[in-house]
Amino acid sequence: MRTSKRIVVNEKDRVQLGQVIRNGNTPQKVSLRARIVLLSADGVSTGDIMRRLSTSTPTISRWRNRYEADGVVGLFRDRSRPGRKRRIGQAKVHEVVHRTLQEKPSCATHWSTRSLAKVVGLSSASVQRIWKAHGLKPHRVRTFKLSRDPRFVEKLEDVVGLYIDPPEHAMVLSVDEKSQIQALDRTQPGLPMKLGRAGTMTHDYKRNGTTTLFAALNTLDGRVIGQCLPRHRHQEFLRFLRTIDHQTRKDLDLHLIVDNYGTHTHREVTKWLAKHPRFHMHFTPTSASWLNLVERWFREITEKRIRRGVFQSVPSLVTAIMEYLEASNAEPKPFIWTASPQTILSKIRRANEVLETLH
Repeated sequence: MRTSKRIVVNEKDRVQLGQVIRNGNTPQKVSLRARIVLLSADGVSTGDIMRRLSTSTPTISRWRNRYEADGVVGLFRDRSRPGRKRRIGQAKVHEVVHRTLQEKPSCATHWSTRSLAKVVGLSSASVQRIWKAHGLKPHRVRTFKLSRDPRFVEKLEDVVGLYIDPPEHAMVLSVDEKSQIQALDRTQPGLPMKLGRAGTMTHDYKRNGTTTLFAALNTLDGRVIGQCLPRHRHQEFLRFLRTIDHQTRKDLDLHLIVDNYGTHTHREVTKWLAKHPRFHMHFTPTSASWLNLVERWFREITEKRIRRGVFQSVPSLVTAIMEYLEASNAEPKPFIWTASPQTILSKIRRANEVLETLH
């Protein structure tokens, strides 16, 4: 019978190895290594260790030698392995990256893994791995819009200033309207979600009318004043302003952040505002609706209540919107603005510099 090379384990290591074995959080492979060392120290033969622990001779020799070289700590570390040799040369990787960034296929706007693989002589899986390693996603594109408002900086500093440092004894309201919300009914009932299958919904629908949601988001506490009206003319906007006037404290000034839609600057609206001096209008720059925080709340209600809703009529749509509004106000969560005007302007400056190099 093959005998095991006896190794010497001091008392401190023996106690530590015993704790490793008894600890339920120890990985199985580490516990096995500790048992190999203790059995070898007790003079148990290699064959008996193999049978007791259902392991192999190379494994026993490896961890016995590792303990002698590195102690108990060495049992917790797996030495790095070289892995499979790279079969795709660096020149080929550079070719894939260069073609992806600098060229386009003859009959498409961007490369797919299959089309590029055919050109460079690799598998589509190899192209996919190279793209992933270099953060390339040709199938995706991000849209942008730079404002050409000559008063952009002034309006930006004004609006962001209200978010970051709101005035005292005043309420800041982010105001806008979400127009043409459709009451859509599906042509057939869908199937509910169940284990292993998503819910279903027909892609075709029946239109049952529209409504417009006017909303004023309190930027401090996240509560929303909302009202659904059939259209979005200046008459409806005036009705909503009166609603805001009625539902807010009379001793507070009201700073309304709005976009440049025509109804917000209509002469009848201007006349009404002149008679209500506690209302102060702050306009976002043109093509900069992202500055209006209520747009973020509109996205929430669209995703959570409207997009997948089924509405047989406009009143049912309005009821659903107002129920969501009530639930949102019961547990309001304000959107916190963090970007300073300087940060935004520096990003826009970099974007303009890049655009200049392309022309």
